Amino acid sequence: MKSKLINKSIIVTKRALKKIKKLYCNNKNVNFRIFIIGGGCSGFKYDFMLDKKIKKNDIITNTLGVNIVIDKISIQYLYGSVIDYIENIEESKFIIKNLRMKNTCSCGSSFDI
Repeated sequence: MKSKLINKSIIVTKRALKKIKKLYCNNKNVNFRIFIIGGGCSGFKYDFMLDKKIKKNDIITNTLGVNIVIDKISIQYLYGSVIDYIENIEESKFIIKNLRMKNTCSCGSSFDI
């Protein structure tokens, strides 16, 4: 599985980049935003969205023609992570493999660092 490095410490797999490109639908005015929100049993949750807005403190990287945007607060929780995409008979979703996670809830939807 080949991957691309973002900001010298976050890796996005080719599989994830391929899915993000499909979501783009050739709309160059849209960015793929990765962010952390509070919630869930363990405290934080990852979230993803297509976003037209760029905020003052956003970190933007263009990887293979895909704009990936992460805000400065969220990026501190993402350092050392691998962003991947899985698709099988049960589910299809972006996942983040974060070695810094200390706790997760039993359903795996939230985490703590």
